[in-house]
Order: sequence, then structure tokens, then C-alpha cells
Amino acid sequence: MLTEAEVKSIFERTGALLQGHFQLTSGRHGDQYFQCALVLQHPKYTEMLCRELAARFSGEVINTVIGPAMGGIIVSYEMARALGARSLFTERENGVMKLRRGFSLEPGERVLVVEDVITTGGSVREVVEVVRGLGGEVAGAGVLVDRSGGTAKLGVRTEALLTTKAASYAPENCPLCKRGIPAVKPGSRNV
Repeated sequence: MLTEAEVKSIFERTGALLQGHFQLTSGRHGDQYFQCALVLQHPKYTEMLCRELAARFSGEVINTVIGPAMGGIIVSYEMARALGARSLFTERENGVMKLRRGFSLEPGERVLVVEDVITTGGSVREVVEVVRGLGGEVAGAGVLVDRSGGTAKLGVRTEALLTTKAASYAPENCPLCKRGIPAVKPGSRNV
């Protein structure tokens, strides 16, 4: 079983825990950024982290694992492999989260929603709504990193490998902006 210190160490060793001034996917600003892609480029760490997270759901019936593009794709695949389930991902189309590419869910299908990192949990909640809208049953949510310190309310059972209270600010209240430090946007939505 991996401890939170061991999980954080993996992020530090891979250069995935960044310090600076960042515009987060949620639109908020923060002084710390978890660039999960830098961890997920290493299959041995990805397998290790996802097996640990999957073990927390081992008592659940899970037919499908689903995550939002981009951050949730690799996590979904590796979690599905560990759980013996299939893997799907959602995408935004005209700003709306949905299943595309011929993916579908059967009514009553048991689905685990996964994500690499959450701050507000907005993307995970959107995926939960997609699953429910298609008649699926949400078994829970699994995340590698919860930056909210456990305060993000996803409306389902939630497991995180690392829970940390990383500072985040509304842009108009950001002390880093007030000091004139430019914010960078390292996430996937700026591409």
C-alpha cells in the first residue's frame, strides 16, 4: 500500500509537482501545479498508482471506467486494466462533456469515474452527469490527486491517492497577480 508521502515523492521525482503561478483548469489561480502527464509518461509509475487506486474499489462491481479527456484517459485505461473492466473517456464538444467516438453505456452499467487531479471537481461532476444521463450507475470516483484538501464535493464516494490543500484563488483575489507575477497555463485546455 502506497502512503501519501510515497505518492508525493513519485510526483517530485518525475518533476510533476511544479511551483510558481498557474492558471488552473478550473479558472482559479494557484502557486502549485500537479502536471500529471509527467508522471503518466512512466508506465511503471502509472501502473503502480492506478493499481493502488483500483484496490480501493476492489469490493465494488465495476463494468466500465471512464475519465474526461485529457487527464483521465490514461488513468481510465490503467484503472480498467487493474479492475478487469473496459475503459472509456468523455470529451467536450462545443463546451459540453459527452461520450463520442461510438462509445456507449448500457442502462444499469456500473461505472467508476476517474481523473488525474481535481481542484473543484467540475470535470468529474460533468462526467458523473454524462454517465447518469445515459442510464449508468456511478460506483464512485477515483483521483490521483485531490488539490481541494477533500472539500471538492463530487456527489459520489471519492477516493484519492494524495489529498492536499493547495492554495487556489479567484483571479481577482490572487496575491501572485497583485505582485505582478505572470500566470502560466500548463493544463491541457489551453492547447
